[in-house]
Amino acid sequence: MTKSTIILAFLLVTLGIKAQDSLIVNNVFPERIKVDGVAVVVGKNIVLDSDIDKFKKELQQRMEGKLDITDCEILEEIMTQKLIAHHAVIDSVEVSEAEINSEVERNISYFSQQLGSMEKVVEYYGFTDEEDLRNELAGIQKEQLLIQRERASITEKIDVTPEEVRTYFRNLEKENSLPEFSAEIELAQIVKTIKPTEEETNRVFEKLNEIKEDIEGGYSFRLKAIINSDDPAVSSNGEGAGGKYTITRESNFIKEFKEVAFSLDEGELSEPFESGFGIHIIQVEKVKGQERDVRHILIQPKISQAELDASIAELADVRNQILKGEITFEEAVLKYSDDVETKNNEGLILNPQTNDTRFDLTRMDPNLYNKVSSLNSGEITEPFYDEIRGGAKMHKIILLKSKEETHTANFTKDYEKIQQLTLQKKQEETVDKWSVDKLEDTYIKINKDFKKCTFKNNWKKE
Repeated sequence: MTKSTIILAFLLVTLGIKAQDSLIVNNVFPERIKVDGVAVVVGKNIVLDSDIDKFKKELQQRMEGKLDITDCEILEEIMTQKLIAHHAVIDSVEVSEAEINSEVERNISYFSQQLGSMEKVVEYYGFTDEEDLRNELAGIQKEQLLIQRERASITEKIDVTPEEVRTYFRNLEKENSLPEFSAEIELAQIVKTIKPTEEETNRVFEKLNEIKEDIEGGYSFRLKAIINSDDPAVSSNGEGAGGKYTITRESNFIKEFKEVAFSLDEGELSEPFESGFGIHIIQVEKVKGQERDVRHILIQPKISQAELDASIAELADVRNQILKGEITFEEAVLKYSDDVETKNNEGLILNPQTNDTRFDLTRMDPNLYNKVSSLNSGEITEPFYDEIRGGAKMHKIILLKSKEETHTANFTKDYEKIQQLTLQKKQEETVDKWSVDKLEDTYIKINKDFKKCTFKNNWKKE
């Protein structure tokens, strides 16, 4: 197990409900864990007994049950992270309220979607109310940003030479512990966006103008939203019910929505406006400092079956031209694709997790995996329908540009990955050395139950 895996698990556990990929596995939520005492105090930070249990469960999930680490080793890693957080404060590391609020909003939005409503999130995690939840999340997020920035400061000058990379690889060879790299693929796409007709768009604008006039004439915005809005949250019992949301400038809402919402005065109703989700009207119900209570109605212009059929037929014709050799895939991208992000990059799709063009087959989005996993290099999918949640609708074809099968690390072929592993190892060694130095002048109190632990560093100060 790599050190980076352990650190990732720590971050996920410490963030609690922020651990999106680990807390929710196959839509099954974990049992709540009772907080049962303080294990360690590091400076002004505490480690709870339950933190160790949660950390262990997180690692077990990530390692698929193949866990070879003791509770004492887990505790030492948690203590190291708390030590970093403690000294980040001493070193006056800055974290802005805007950054914290942005992450809090992102996480609250995610878990509201997963559990169904804000009320269910508050109830499930045992908070008193939404404000209590937000305050707790803000504290957690602030600590994580402090840790990230202090670690970056500690390791900012660390680099590795080609000789260090070569030495690291040779040592792994001698120890018979070369890593296995999963199968990776590169993908390119041609996208045809399906847009409603001008007549349909005008119909929706007219409809929203009529609704706006009714509301200005005294009709209930809430009832109009329930009857007319295409926002799926409008009929829920949580945030979004009746079209109502509480937002800040950092909220996880589209740019157009926030710009309009924050341009209105209390009680004011917007003109209909368009976004990637459809066409909206907004009313500001209340201004509360940096927050605004707003209601909105969303109507999405309809796309006819004839338009869908025409779009997929056009893309099928493009695919046939490519297969017959009448045009290359790259030429077809420039000529036909509507996707701005990939049009000028030969259609290459960037992996959002790594920001490069390679996708690990074992970690891909399941829907994309199902489309491309059976392809060989150079093969192209049949045209298929796709859409951004609540937004743009499109047809696509995807080319499997290259495929690298699962293999044991090869120095030449996998140099960049080995270089990154070498750098991570050197950074961790630097953080370890920093921790040893900082331990000497940091208050540490270890509960008697953990005094029996043998730690790598002198946490017990013996």
